[in-house]
Amino acid sequence: MSEPLEDRTETAKSRLANAIREVKNAVADRDDVVVDIREAQLTRLELLAEDLAPVFRDVPKDDDRFDFAISKGLQPRLWIDAVTHVTLGRDRRTYRFLRDTRLGRVVLAETADINAAADHVTRYIAERLIERQRILEGDVTYIGVDTVVGSETPEKASSSSRPSAGFFKGMGIAILGGILGIIAFALIAWERIAELIR
Repeated sequence: MSEPLEDRTETAKSRLANAIREVKNAVADRDDVVVDIREAQLTRLELLAEDLAPVFRDVPKDDDRFDFAISKGLQPRLWIDAVTHVTLGRDRRTYRFLRDTRLGRVVLAETADINAAADHVTRYIAERLIERQRILEGDVTYIGVDTVVGSETPEKASSSSRPSAGFFKGMGIAILGGILGIIAFALIAWERIAELIR
């Protein structure tokens, strides 16, 4: 009537073995997807590098600032120089041209079009070459033609970055709030104030 204890343990072991096998297959499938995504990212960056190959060849050999290489880590990147690189966005289709600065990472361009991404990188390389040429000639003025997508202009950034401006603005708001509070209190307590005046 009842199954022997050995048969029940064998059935439980086989169910556990089947469950372990299913979990291992699922993990392997997920790992395959991750590897496929990484390979797809790498392929897209290699296509961009192929489009930029003529530009890379035109860079003077004596200019060692540029480092045109693809790193194959968890997040593949096409390095342009020590501080700029192209990577793919979260959707794995958008090219993100980024620069690392002391204040954090800045997005120089973001586009899904490979030709537009190549144009942004080409313009950046041209700006750096002209900047270097001007410095070597003794002209130390900054060109300032970096196109940062979605950021404020340098004039706005410099005016809002003064610490004293924020302090005075805060003090003005606090004083205005105090005055409005006194007026509100006076309006609410008007009857009592009128009795005191009489």
